[in-house]
Parts: sequence; C-alpha cells; structure tokens
Amino acid sequence: MTETPTEPTPFELFGGHEFFQKLVHSFYQKVPLDPILSPMYPEDDYAGAEWRLRSFLEQYWGGPTTYSDERGHPKLRMRHAGFHIDTEARNHWLLLMSASLQEQRMPAELEAELWKYLVAAAHGMQNVPDDPPGNSNEIPMTEV
Repeated sequence: MTETPTEPTPFELFGGHEFFQKLVHSFYQKVPLDPILSPMYPEDDYAGAEWRLRSFLEQYWGGPTTYSDERGHPKLRMRHAGFHIDTEARNHWLLLMSASLQEQRMPAELEAELWKYLVAAAHGMQNVPDDPPGNSNEIPMTEV
C-alpha cells in the first residue's frame, strides 16, 4: 500500500512550534509596556498567559492538542468574560499582535490568513459594546 501524501497543516506551513513560540513571545514582551493591556495580567502570570495563547494557537492551526489536553475546551468567550475588553483594549491587542506578526516575516498569503483569524478572534473577545444602542439625547421617531 502506498501512503497518500497529506496536505501540510497551517501549523506546519506557518513554521510549527518555533513560529508560534516566537510570535507569542514577541507579543508578551510588548504587553507589560502597554497601559491598557498590562493591568489585565497578573505580573506573575505572563509565562502562563504566553503558554495558553501559544498552545491555543498551535492547536487551532492544526498542531498538538496540548491546550485542550491540559485545559479542556477553549471556551474563549467564557475565559475572557472577567476582563473589560472594549474597543480600545481590542485595538491595543491587535496593534501589539500586528507588530509581533510583522516581525516574523512570513509569506504574505500566510500572514493574511493568520491576521484575518486574529482580527476576528479579537472582535469575538470584545465584551463591552462600542456604543450603547440609541442615545438618550436623540428625539424618538414617531409615526406620521
């Protein structure tokens, strides 16, 4: 029997564990310097936060299942519910992640694929609405 070659996973195409280790480490080097994001992290848990993000991203993109093996289902919205993630926090996260991603110098099409996911994920973690619907100063519409 001849084995059919399999397509490489995005995890492999991106560069495997080494790629995600560099990406996430770069990101977490920036977080303590960010006035919006740094207060969300206990000072003694940056290493833990780095492991969680790296392991999650590796698993999501087809790498080892270490994240779920150790933490169970990701439940990202639930795990982030205790943090005040508004537009400003989301944008700071994306700014730091963008800088970290650009440092990796990956092929443009792979970078675009990863970036599209990171933007969607960041928007999905936002748990404080941009603006409340309606404005108390608005004149209500009436039927004519």
